[in-house]
Amino acid sequence: MTERSKYQNRVIKNYYDNREEIALQRCQEIVTELYLAEGKKRQRQWDLLATHLEKLDVPQKTIDHLRSQDNVETVANFVTSLSKGR
Repeated sequence: MTERSKYQNRVIKNYYDNREEIALQRCQEIVTELYLAEGKKRQRQWDLLATHLEKLDVPQKTIDHLRSQDNVETVANFVTSLSKGR
């Protein structure tokens, strides 16, 4: 296996340094998609949102509560509060 270049190592390091911000931004994007989605696509958006919230160390109990409410405004407010807390 070949060695990675300095550039590649820096890109990888930057990704891991910023992965919380990346997950938070993706959550914000998913909330928008969730607002527009219906049916199976909506369930898929909830699955994606749950995955990214787990990356942000949100407790599973909170994720399950948000999902059971199925209210986009509540989720949007929660994600906004996460962004203010970072």
